[in-house]
Formats: sequence, C-alpha cells, structure tokens
Amino acid sequence: MAHLDLEEQEQLDQIKHFWKQYGNLITNLALAVLLAVAGWNGWQYWQRGEATKAAAMYDEFERVARSGDLTRLDRALGDIKDKYASHLYAHQAAMLAAKLYTDAGKTAEAQAALRWVADKAGDEGYQSLAKLRLAGLQLDAKAYDDALKTLSGKFPASFEPLADDRRGDVYLAQGQKPQAIEAFNKAFKAMDERTDYRRIVEVKLIALGAAPEVKAEPKSEAAK
Repeated sequence: MAHLDLEEQEQLDQIKHFWKQYGNLITNLALAVLLAVAGWNGWQYWQRGEATKAAAMYDEFERVARSGDLTRLDRALGDIKDKYASHLYAHQAAMLAAKLYTDAGKTAEAQAALRWVADKAGDEGYQSLAKLRLAGLQLDAKAYDDALKTLSGKFPASFEPLADDRRGDVYLAQGQKPQAIEAFNKAFKAMDERTDYRRIVEVKLIALGAAPEVKAEPKSEAAK
C-alpha cells in the first residue's frame, strides 16, 4: 500500500510539474477557443439583428417611395445608405430610387443612385444591372464617353451580351457603324437562341444591313 502511495505521489508530482510548465498555455488556448466560439455566435446574432433592422428600414423606404414625395425619398435613401451601405436592402432601395428619379425627370439624382450601387454593391448582379441602367441614362443624355466608360471592364457571363448590346447602342449614337455592328454581333452570338431579346438585337443588325446568320432548325422526321 505504501508503494502504491509512493507511485501515486510520483504521478501527482509529474502532473504538477506538467501543469506548472504548460498550464498557462493550455488555459490561454482554451480561452481563445471559447472566445472564438462566443465571437462567432455573437457575430451571427448581430448579423441577424442587422438584417432585421435593414429589412424594416427598407419597408419604410418602400412606403415613402409609394407616396411619391421625392424630398422624403431623398432622406429615406440617405438614411438606409448611411446605416446599411453594404447590405442588399440598401442596394435595392437605391435601384428603386433611381427608377423613381428617372420617371420624375431627375436624371442627375438617378445617375448618382445607380453609380452608388455600381460602386458599393457586393453582388455582381446588382453591380451589372446598375451599370447597364446608368449607361442607358448617359446614352440618353448624349454623354457617350461616360456611357462607354461605365460599360468598360468585365461583366459576369450572363450580363456580358447585354453590355455588348448597350455598347452597340452607344457606338450607333456616335455614328460609329462598324463598331456598333461588331458589338451587336457579339451580343447576338452570345445570347441563348431562346432569349426573346436576341430577336431585338437581330432586328438592329438587319436595320444596319448586317443580318446575322441564323441556324435553321432541324426538320422533324414527319416533315421529311
């Protein structure tokens, strides 16, 4: 029994020595893990809370938008941009505001709202849509160089044909027919054959005397 007590004492001494040497490190590591878990849970909770607040503010923005009061709309848009600039709801609000500004003839305000989305949105779809609409407004304002600048750079594959089509519109407005045909052709070839908008691009090319070659649909066995 005494031998067993001595062995236990040796083990206890080893544990004490180990803990003395590594105890602080183990405690710090455990604390870091606990803080990381708590931080992640806190971040998730905060994100959910921020999304709820942003959604509520967007609902209020929509009510203001329906009222048609552009002065209140300016303030509401400024508020949601200031508080939730990186949130999707703010980008949706700016896109809606741009439409309302355009309808009211306030093109400068519309362009500013679209430019903000193009610069701030993290979603490529919103960025691309904002750029296309902004380029359209610049085209209407005959700010052709600005429109081409807006359309410069790379677009996601699904938006690239639309960007090419818009470039064609700008070139055509500038009187640069060869460049317009090239852009329209590029858009036409990249669009899905089932897309209705492809027909519009085809009409533009036909009007320019550059009708694209359209593949004939294969005949069915019954028609042969």
